Amino acid sequence: MAHKSKPGNKLILRLGTLAICGIAGFTYLGIRDKGKFVAVDPMESAFAQTTRDRDQIPPQELYHKAWGIIKDTYYDQKFNGQNWTRWEHRYDGKLKTQDDSHKAIETMLASLGDPYTRFLNEEAFGEEKNSIQAHLFGVGMQLGMNKEHKVVVIAPIEDTPAARAGMHSGDEIIEVDKKPVKGQSLDQVVKQIRGEKGTKVNITYLRTVNGAVKKDAVDLVRAEIPVKAVVKAEVLPGNVGYIRLDSFISQKATQEVKDALAKLGNVKGLILDLRNNPGGLLANAVEIANMFLDRGVIVSTIDADGYKTSQLATRSSYKTEVPTVLLINKGSASASEILSGALRDNGRAKLIGETSFGKGLVQAINNLGNKTGVNVTIARYLTPNDTDIHKTGIVPDYEVKISNDEFNAGKGPWWFDPTLTNFKRSPSDGKDVQLVKAIEVLNKMLAGNPTVVSDAKNSTEAATAGAKN
Repeated sequence: MAHKSKPGNKLILRLGTLAICGIAGFTYLGIRDKGKFVAVDPMESAFAQTTRDRDQIPPQELYHKAWGIIKDTYYDQKFNGQNWTRWEHRYDGKLKTQDDSHKAIETMLASLGDPYTRFLNEEAFGEEKNSIQAHLFGVGMQLGMNKEHKVVVIAPIEDTPAARAGMHSGDEIIEVDKKPVKGQSLDQVVKQIRGEKGTKVNITYLRTVNGAVKKDAVDLVRAEIPVKAVVKAEVLPGNVGYIRLDSFISQKATQEVKDALAKLGNVKGLILDLRNNPGGLLANAVEIANMFLDRGVIVSTIDADGYKTSQLATRSSYKTEVPTVLLINKGSASASEILSGALRDNGRAKLIGETSFGKGLVQAINNLGNKTGVNVTIARYLTPNDTDIHKTGIVPDYEVKISNDEFNAGKGPWWFDPTLTNFKRSPSDGKDVQLVKAIEVLNKMLAGNPTVVSDAKNSTEAATAGAKN
């Protein structure tokens, strides 16, 4: 066995951060068992609480458990050029409190020089769980910070407390529970707005109407906020389908892609937008790749023992065959790169945009106990052509860079206005230069293949059938 620790201790994998008032990056879901890929239910693995968790593991034992996980599963068995045994008894007799053990674990992990192998305190471990389960509690606002360091509402999320209370795009938040937010980071403000379901938070904001600035306040009751992986699916002029996939982290992401394809219906071609998508569950990347591929390798992983495992495409219950292009940029990472590499290397799609982030490592989320965990890099992955993209990224077939001037002029990704003043953009407004290029490339592909037949299974019935498998 490549992974010596028991499957019940782990979930698996991660990268990056988003912010909605966010979710986080890339989680590999599975273990290698005798050379085969075996799916693991995350609810019964890393995040499953045991009786021992509730009993509090002594600080010294918690530290040694973390040390053993690294020893058994870390992908680089040279451990950044050090003898790992040097850490085994380094703090014997010195760890008196839980905080002591946390600091010792963090110091030990830092010696690996790996930013993805990190300790998860109770808060971070809980956020990992909520992200994967698509649980987010707050009031339902996407927030941003403009050049003047003002916290601005980018958009209220449909059917949430903020939307129902009438919060608008462009509202400037100046106080949370009567405390000024000036001088705080965006993350600090978001943490104050989030909270337990059913609790209240008071938001004071400024709104400009016809040039006049009005100050107002509203009490919002926190609720569970729907976390969507697919944030836009529409038919563009010319009967071209467009899907923006924001993240792979939610367990519902695959079904949302199926539903989006069903919504688009019989389009001639498809643009799948993975820009600024930091990744998520590898299982989602594999399942979505299967919607486009009949055969071939999707991804290969190489573990600490040098064992290579290839995930092959299988005949999915839901398949689309229309010509496809993918949009990527430097914010496309991990699972986004796996899907991009799988479709490009198998000749199924063209890539447009900028070179991707370049994260070719796989992490496992391990439950240490005491409501804490450790994210450990357990493998590296290769695209179907056996390309290692770590730190180099995937170079698109059609490179379309965006200069600072173009970005500031609103020619970047359509959903984000750097001035935080224009909140009415859409995929069809013709200003997004990378999307314009994607449409151009797709139309040329269609011109060379005029007899494209849309998949007969692109229907709500097919989406429902897919959900049962």
